Amino acid sequence: MERLPIIFVSHGSPSLALEDCPARDFMMRLGRNLGAPRAIVAISAHWATREPAVTGAVNPETIHDFYGFPDALYRIRYAAPGAPEIAENVAELLGAAGFKCAIDQRRGLDHGAWSPLLLMYPEPRIPVIQVALQPHRGAAHHLALGAAIAPIRDAGVLIFASGGATHNLGQIRGPSNTPAPRWVSEFSDWLTATITEGRTRDLVDYRQVAPYAAENHPSEEHFLPLIVAAGAAGEGARGRSIHASYTYGVLSMASYAFD
Repeated sequence: MERLPIIFVSHGSPSLALEDCPARDFMMRLGRNLGAPRAIVAISAHWATREPAVTGAVNPETIHDFYGFPDALYRIRYAAPGAPEIAENVAELLGAAGFKCAIDQRRGLDHGAWSPLLLMYPEPRIPVIQVALQPHRGAAHHLALGAAIAPIRDAGVLIFASGGATHNLGQIRGPSNTPAPRWVSEFSDWLTATITEGRTRDLVDYRQVAPYAAENHPSEEHFLPLIVAAGAAGEGARGRSIHASYTYGVLSMASYAFD
Protein backbone atom coordinates (compact mmCIF):
# COMPACT_ATOMS: atom_id res chain seq x y z
CA MET A 1 0.00 0.00 0.00
CA GLU A 2 1.08 3.61 -0.57
CA ARG A 3 2.61 5.12 2.54
CA LEU A 4 0.79 8.07 4.03
CA PRO A 5 2.78 10.94 5.53
CA ILE A 6 3.29 11.01 9.28
CA ILE A 7 1.20 13.82 10.72
CA PHE A 8 1.66 15.96 13.83
CA VAL A 9 -1.08 18.42 14.78
CA SER A 10 -1.38 20.88 17.63
CA HIS A 11 -4.84 20.14 18.98
CA GLY A 12 -5.18 23.22 21.19
CA SER A 13 -8.21 23.61 23.44
CA PRO A 14 -10.89 20.89 23.63
CA SER A 15 -13.30 23.56 22.35
CA LEU A 16 -11.54 23.39 18.96
CA ALA A 17 -14.38 21.07 17.89
CA LEU A 18 -16.88 23.93 18.38
CA GLU A 19 -15.00 27.19 17.73
CA ASP A 20 -14.37 28.83 14.38
CA CYS A 21 -10.65 29.43 13.95
CA PRO A 22 -7.98 28.86 11.28
CA ALA A 23 -6.76 25.63 12.92
CA ARG A 24 -10.26 24.15 12.85
CA ASP A 25 -10.62 24.98 9.15
CA PHE A 26 -7.22 23.41 8.47
CA MET A 27 -8.13 20.14 10.19
CA MET A 28 -11.40 19.92 8.30
CA ARG A 29 -9.39 20.08 5.06
CA LEU A 30 -6.63 17.77 6.27
CA GLY A 31 -8.70 14.59 6.28
CA ARG A 32 -9.93 15.25 2.74
CA ASN A 33 -6.38 15.89 1.55
CA LEU A 34 -4.98 12.74 3.16
CA GLY A 35 -7.77 10.40 2.16
CA ALA A 36 -8.95 7.50 4.30
CA PRO A 37 -6.23 5.26 5.77
CA ARG A 38 -6.83 1.63 6.67
CA ALA A 39 -6.48 2.58 10.35
CA ILE A 40 -5.03 5.34 12.52
CA VAL A 41 -2.36 4.96 15.20
CA ALA A 42 -2.76 8.05 17.39
CA ILE A 43 -0.14 9.30 19.82
CA SER A 44 -1.86 11.77 22.13
CA ALA A 45 -0.44 14.07 24.79
CA HIS A 46 -3.26 12.94 27.07
CA TRP A 47 -2.35 9.32 27.72
CA ALA A 48 0.70 8.66 29.88
CA THR A 49 1.80 5.30 31.34
CA ARG A 50 4.84 3.95 33.16
CA GLU A 51 5.63 1.56 30.29
CA PRO A 52 4.56 1.65 26.62
CA ALA A 53 0.98 0.58 25.99
CA VAL A 54 -1.53 0.46 23.15
CA THR A 55 -5.32 0.39 23.21
CA GLY A 56 -6.97 -2.88 22.27
CA ALA A 57 -10.68 -2.12 22.77
CA VAL A 58 -13.02 -3.18 20.00
CA ASN A 59 -15.31 -0.19 20.61
CA PRO A 60 -13.31 2.46 22.48
CA GLU A 61 -15.26 4.99 24.52
CA THR A 62 -15.03 8.76 24.02
CA ILE A 63 -13.15 10.16 27.03
CA HIS A 64 -14.04 13.71 28.11
CA ASP A 65 -10.86 14.43 30.06
CA PHE A 66 -11.42 18.15 30.67
CA TYR A 67 -13.49 20.40 32.92
CA GLY A 68 -15.44 23.65 32.72
CA PHE A 69 -16.33 23.64 29.02
CA PRO A 70 -19.74 24.03 27.32
CA ASP A 71 -22.20 21.16 27.75
CA ALA A 72 -22.26 20.58 24.00
CA LEU A 73 -18.66 19.38 24.18
CA TYR A 74 -19.51 16.65 26.70
CA ARG A 75 -22.30 15.38 24.47
CA ILE A 76 -19.90 14.61 21.62
CA ARG A 77 -19.25 10.94 20.99
CA TYR A 78 -16.65 9.87 18.44
CA ALA A 79 -17.58 6.23 17.96
CA ALA A 80 -14.64 5.11 15.83
CA PRO A 81 -14.04 1.36 16.05
CA GLY A 82 -10.88 -0.01 17.59
CA ALA A 83 -8.38 -2.15 15.73
CA PRO A 84 -7.20 -5.04 17.94
CA GLU A 85 -5.17 -6.57 15.09
CA ILE A 86 -3.30 -3.30 14.51
CA ALA A 87 -2.78 -2.99 18.27
CA GLU A 88 -1.19 -6.45 18.30
CA ASN A 89 1.05 -5.48 15.37
CA VAL A 90 2.19 -2.28 17.08
CA ALA A 91 2.84 -4.13 20.35
CA GLU A 92 4.93 -6.69 18.44
CA LEU A 93 6.95 -3.94 16.76
CA LEU A 94 7.62 -2.31 20.12
CA GLY A 95 8.56 -5.65 21.65
CA ALA A 96 10.97 -6.39 18.81
CA ALA A 97 12.66 -3.04 19.51
CA GLY A 98 13.16 -3.94 23.17
CA PHE A 99 10.17 -2.14 24.67
CA LYS A 100 7.91 -3.84 27.17
CA CYS A 101 4.43 -3.10 25.84
CA ALA A 102 0.97 -3.81 27.27
CA ILE A 103 -2.36 -3.89 25.43
CA ASP A 104 -5.04 -2.00 27.37
CA GLN A 105 -8.46 -3.47 26.55
CA ARG A 106 -10.40 -0.78 28.45
CA ARG A 107 -8.82 2.52 27.50
CA GLY A 108 -10.91 4.77 25.22
CA LEU A 109 -10.00 7.74 23.00
CA ASP A 110 -9.05 10.93 24.83
CA HIS A 111 -9.64 14.39 23.42
CA GLY A 112 -6.10 14.64 22.08
CA ALA A 113 -7.16 11.95 19.62
CA TRP A 114 -10.89 12.41 19.02
CA SER A 115 -11.03 16.21 18.95
CA PRO A 116 -8.88 16.61 15.79
CA LEU A 117 -10.09 13.34 14.25
CA LEU A 118 -13.70 14.50 14.60
CA LEU A 119 -12.83 17.42 12.30
CA MET A 120 -10.68 15.38 9.93
CA TYR A 121 -12.99 12.38 9.60
CA PRO A 122 -16.49 13.37 10.83
CA GLU A 123 -17.88 9.93 9.97
CA PRO A 124 -16.11 7.72 12.55
CA ARG A 125 -15.54 4.73 10.31
CA ILE A 126 -11.75 4.50 10.36
CA PRO A 127 -10.42 2.26 13.17
CA VAL A 128 -8.29 4.09 15.74
CA ILE A 129 -5.85 2.87 18.36
CA GLN A 130 -3.70 4.95 20.71
CA VAL A 131 -0.10 4.57 21.81
CA ALA A 132 0.76 5.89 25.26
CA LEU A 133 3.55 8.29 26.20
CA GLN A 134 6.04 7.90 29.05
CA PRO A 135 6.89 11.54 29.87
CA HIS A 136 9.26 10.53 32.68
CA ARG A 137 11.51 8.84 30.06
CA GLY A 138 12.28 12.01 28.07
CA ALA A 139 12.66 12.84 24.39
CA ALA A 140 15.25 10.24 23.30
CA HIS A 141 12.98 7.43 24.53
CA HIS A 142 10.12 8.75 22.40
CA LEU A 143 12.33 9.12 19.33
CA ALA A 144 13.15 5.41 19.64
CA LEU A 145 9.48 4.59 20.24
CA GLY A 146 8.56 6.35 17.00
CA ALA A 147 11.27 4.52 15.07
CA ALA A 148 9.95 1.21 16.42
CA ILE A 149 6.38 1.72 15.19
CA ALA A 150 7.34 3.20 11.80
CA PRO A 151 6.87 -0.08 9.82
CA ILE A 152 3.13 -0.03 10.53
CA ARG A 153 2.91 2.59 7.78
CA ASP A 154 3.54 -0.16 5.22
CA ALA A 155 0.08 -1.55 6.03
CA GLY A 156 -1.71 1.64 4.97
CA VAL A 157 -1.90 2.93 8.55
CA LEU A 158 -1.68 6.63 9.39
CA ILE A 159 0.68 7.56 12.24
CA PHE A 160 -1.05 10.57 13.79
CA ALA A 161 0.65 12.50 16.60
CA SER A 162 -1.40 15.06 18.51
CA GLY A 163 0.03 17.49 21.04
CA GLY A 164 1.02 21.14 21.05
CA ALA A 165 3.82 23.07 19.41
CA THR A 166 3.60 25.26 22.51
CA HIS A 167 1.62 24.53 25.67
CA ASN A 168 1.72 26.85 28.67
CA LEU A 169 -1.88 27.08 29.83
CA GLY A 170 -0.90 29.15 32.84
CA GLN A 171 -0.04 32.06 30.54
CA ILE A 172 -3.32 32.18 28.62
CA ARG A 173 -4.62 35.74 28.56
CA GLY A 174 -7.59 37.15 26.69
CA PRO A 175 -9.74 35.76 23.85
CA SER A 176 -8.76 33.13 21.30
CA ASN A 177 -7.51 35.74 18.79
CA THR A 178 -4.99 37.30 21.21
CA PRO A 179 -1.66 37.92 19.38
CA ALA A 180 1.28 35.69 20.27
CA PRO A 181 3.99 37.25 22.45
CA ARG A 182 7.59 37.09 21.25
CA TRP A 183 8.60 34.24 23.57
CA VAL A 184 5.95 32.06 21.94
CA SER A 185 6.50 33.07 18.32
CA GLU A 186 10.30 32.72 18.56
CA PHE A 187 10.00 29.17 19.85
CA SER A 188 7.44 28.28 17.20
CA ASP A 189 9.64 29.76 14.45
CA TRP A 190 12.63 27.79 15.76
CA LEU A 191 10.56 24.63 15.76
CA THR A 192 9.47 25.04 12.14
CA ALA A 193 13.05 25.73 11.01
CA THR A 194 14.35 22.72 12.95
CA ILE A 195 11.76 20.37 11.44
CA THR A 196 12.04 21.60 7.86
CA GLU A 197 15.85 21.38 8.01
CA GLY A 198 15.78 17.83 9.40
CA ARG A 199 17.71 18.69 12.59
CA THR A 200 16.45 15.70 14.56
CA ARG A 201 19.12 15.96 17.26
CA ASP A 202 18.20 19.58 17.98
CA LEU A 203 14.57 18.51 18.22
CA VAL A 204 15.46 15.91 20.84
CA ASP A 205 17.67 18.42 22.69
CA TYR A 206 15.12 21.23 22.39
CA ARG A 207 15.17 22.06 26.10
CA GLN A 208 18.86 22.97 25.82
CA VAL A 209 18.96 24.62 22.38
CA ALA A 210 15.53 26.15 21.63
CA PRO A 211 14.63 29.71 22.68
CA TYR A 212 12.17 29.86 25.58
CA ALA A 213 11.76 26.06 25.64
CA ALA A 214 10.83 25.77 29.32
CA GLU A 215 8.45 28.74 29.10
CA ASN A 216 6.56 27.13 26.23
CA HIS A 217 6.64 23.62 27.67
CA PRO A 218 6.66 23.68 31.48
CA SER A 219 6.02 19.94 31.15
CA GLU A 220 6.86 17.81 28.13
CA GLU A 221 3.77 15.72 27.40
CA HIS A 222 2.49 17.98 24.60
CA PHE A 223 5.86 18.09 22.84
CA LEU A 224 6.61 14.37 22.98
CA PRO A 225 4.07 13.29 20.31
CA LEU A 226 6.08 15.41 17.87
CA ILE A 227 9.23 13.54 18.89
CA VAL A 228 7.45 10.24 18.22
CA ALA A 229 6.47 11.50 14.77
CA ALA A 230 10.08 12.53 14.04
CA GLY A 231 11.30 9.14 15.21
CA ALA A 232 8.88 7.37 12.88
CA ALA A 233 10.13 9.54 10.01
CA GLY A 234 13.77 8.64 10.70
CA GLU A 235 16.91 10.45 11.78
CA GLY A 236 17.48 13.53 9.63
CA ALA A 237 14.10 13.36 7.90
CA ARG A 238 12.86 16.76 6.77
CA GLY A 239 9.31 17.64 7.68
CA ARG A 240 7.14 20.33 6.18
CA SER A 241 4.87 22.89 7.74
CA ILE A 242 1.20 22.24 6.90
CA HIS A 243 -0.38 24.83 9.18
CA ALA A 244 0.62 27.84 11.29
CA SER A 245 -1.64 29.91 13.53
CA TYR A 246 -2.11 30.81 17.20
CA THR A 247 -4.98 30.65 19.66
CA TYR A 248 -5.19 32.42 23.02
CA GLY A 249 -1.82 34.00 22.26
CA VAL A 250 0.31 31.27 23.85
CA LEU A 251 -0.91 28.21 21.94
CA SER A 252 0.86 27.71 18.64
CA MET A 253 -1.32 25.52 16.44
CA ALA A 254 1.60 24.64 14.14
CA SER A 255 1.23 21.28 12.40
CA TYR A 256 3.71 19.26 10.34
CA ALA A 257 3.94 16.36 7.93
CA PHE A 258 6.85 13.98 7.43
CA ASP A 259 6.77 12.31 4.01
